[in-house]
Amino acid sequence: MKAAVWYGHKDVRVEEREVPVAQAGQVQIKVEYAGICGSDLHAYHHGVGIQEGENHPLSGQKAPLTLGHEFSGTVSALGDNVSGVKIGDRVVVEPLYHCGTCEYCIHGKYNQCTQFGFVGLNGDGGFAEYVVVEAYMVHPIPDNVSFEEGALVEPTAVAFHAVRHSKMKVGNKVAVYGAGPIGLLTILSAKAAGASEVYAVDVFEDRLALAAKLGAIPVNSSKVDATEVITQQSGGIDVAYEAAGVQPTMDSAVSVIKKGGEVVVIAAIPNPLQVNFFHMLVKEANLTATLAYRHIFPEVISLIAEGALDVKQIVTKKIKLNDVVQDGLELLMSDKSHAKILIEIAEK
Repeated sequence: MKAAVWYGHKDVRVEEREVPVAQAGQVQIKVEYAGICGSDLHAYHHGVGIQEGENHPLSGQKAPLTLGHEFSGTVSALGDNVSGVKIGDRVVVEPLYHCGTCEYCIHGKYNQCTQFGFVGLNGDGGFAEYVVVEAYMVHPIPDNVSFEEGALVEPTAVAFHAVRHSKMKVGNKVAVYGAGPIGLLTILSAKAAGASEVYAVDVFEDRLALAAKLGAIPVNSSKVDATEVITQQSGGIDVAYEAAGVQPTMDSAVSVIKKGGEVVVIAAIPNPLQVNFFHMLVKEANLTATLAYRHIFPEVISLIAEGALDVKQIVTKKIKLNDVVQDGLELLMSDKSHAKILIEIAEK
């Protein structure tokens, strides 16, 4: 089978690999579509986030590894002792490795597992014609959810978990900093959760145009003072979602929230940022962060199926697996007009 395998910094190769075999408690999936995530870009462009040096305690694997943790497909084989899914089922994968026995797993917070990991970063992922995952990761999707939409369930879960984790209530005003894929999906999630106004802050006009299409009020922070504009128009924000991860957006997020408001960090911030805690103190405001998701895939799938989350709108390009480097991993860094690029894995 073909697979896009990470060997090192700027070294991802589409090559032939053996089709993986499902062992006990595992499911083999014929992959249809996979999405390129920011973590895939970090792995390719910066060489970070991939399991190197020693095998991951749960996957038993290390680099070179097949990338990809946002994917959908059809169950093609089952290992022993697997129930709740059958060959031919259309599925998506919740790609979190978790042990099930640590303090956090026992309390249902498996995204905080002490041995936490990701398919596609700590074990072979979905940028391949076939992948094997643990049975607990597999979620069926109804026939009216396309495989393209299925590949968007994972990033949507990140955004929806952030909204659900926050203190946002119906009728609140929110701001989303960063109009990349997660920011755009946060806009959709906040709207679905009843936000009355959503401001989208970014420096790229193409992304802001897409945010406006999703129902947000666009603010180009390279042309105007985002804090001033949002504060004047809204009177203050109830919840600010930080999906950009740079100092100016963090400063603005802290500044625009009302007294008693909240800043929610979603972005994986690579470098330490400063937070003006005096502003947080005088506002008696909250600062929190979210990691991936938990107990949310079924709800996200249902919302997509019911049309409450039209996630297809964030897809800006579809490519073939052979073109994943040039038309995916490289293009997303050089052309910021793109949001989510999907890889069509299955040959038509």
